[in-house]
Amino acid sequence: MRATAQGREDGTRASPRVEPGRGEPITVAWLHCFAGVAGDMVLGSLLDAGADLAEVLALLQRLPLGGWSLRAEPVLRAGIAATHAVVETTDDVVVRTYAHIVGLVEEARLPDRVARRALGTFAALAEVEGRLHRRPPQQVHFHEVGSHDTVIDVVGTAAALEVLGVDDVVSSPVATGMGTVRSAHGFLPNPSPAVVRLLQGIPTWGRDLPVELTTPTGAAIVATMATSFGPLPPMRIAASGFGAGTHEIDGLPNCTEVVVGESLAVAEAPGQPVMLLEANLDDATGEVLAHAVEVLLEAGAYDAWITPIVMKKGRPAHLVSVLVDPALTEVTRATLQAETGSLGVRGVLLQRWPAARVMDQVEVDGALVQVKISPGRVKVEQRDAARAASRRGLPLREVLHRAESVWRQQEEETPPPDRTPPRFPPESPEPA
Repeated sequence: MRATAQGREDGTRASPRVEPGRGEPITVAWLHCFAGVAGDMVLGSLLDAGADLAEVLALLQRLPLGGWSLRAEPVLRAGIAATHAVVETTDDVVVRTYAHIVGLVEEARLPDRVARRALGTFAALAEVEGRLHRRPPQQVHFHEVGSHDTVIDVVGTAAALEVLGVDDVVSSPVATGMGTVRSAHGFLPNPSPAVVRLLQGIPTWGRDLPVELTTPTGAAIVATMATSFGPLPPMRIAASGFGAGTHEIDGLPNCTEVVVGESLAVAEAPGQPVMLLEANLDDATGEVLAHAVEVLLEAGAYDAWITPIVMKKGRPAHLVSVLVDPALTEVTRATLQAETGSLGVRGVLLQRWPAARVMDQVEVDGALVQVKISPGRVKVEQRDAARAASRRGLPLREVLHRAESVWRQQEEETPPPDRTPPRFPPESPEPA
């Protein structure tokens, strides 16, 4: 999968971004950490999913850092085809301060999102290491996480996400091992204290395996780059890949999986604009109020209703509300004032999302009754049903039941593949 936006002047691709309220699709990457997560595993999964290695290298080579190379090696892990991101170094310097690494990233002048994701990961590592060793983050000396391969893994992951145009990262619960692991400080419990701190607040679970399934770098990537956690989110899948760990694990594919696609949970599309007009009345009779609602509906309002309220000095009153197309605001406002005698009308512009509906008709004892059909529901028009009930001498509820039953029977007997029901002018506007 590739970013579809135009390239920037600096030669990198700009990733599509969702603007609030526009409903544009965003690209999501879901990390499946069923066997844990490490920096090389995430980078390998993104390369396996289609992130172009040449483009990733072009961004990495901006780092003022020599003595390294990166290659994507195709491997098998428990029979699953995966990509192992292999970083080879010729520089023996492996201890760097957090401030040194920040300087490397800032000097590289990477695209904003790449730099932000990478710096966020190193900041999380520095904070955790500082807490564990009781030192300020700026004074933390990275050992394993300051080495060439870790810097390349972190920045390379951020670069690969950018190449794929990933806007949002989601992660599954993270698996960890047990037992002990060797580190620059000696043997540590597995998961290591740094991993436990980094995964604080993140869904995680342990496998009964004496293997370091999740490394501090992998935990930091998930903790800072992922915005939510859980199962595969709703998406239209475009690509997937597996990033391999270094070793085979008996009975378990030592991989991190990534699934990339277009999110289906995009921002809600703008609704239909509607104007809500309201007036408080404490001196109108029931007859006037009922007539006002009828006139407003006949004048083209989507809906109109009355709510009992209590006004100042404890006086009982009524709130008249009208929902109308913005183009009819002035006409409706004048009608509302004329019919109720209100001294003022207030209004606010809203949005509505009406469900699709069509009108049909059925015959009940020789009388035609309109029915409104919407997804999963059929509703008989009350006025038609009341008229038929009066003419036939039947209870209203009986006509309502018969009309719905007749419509459902017709649908079962003659289900048309492309039905266009006859249109009838409604006796009252559709409710909102």
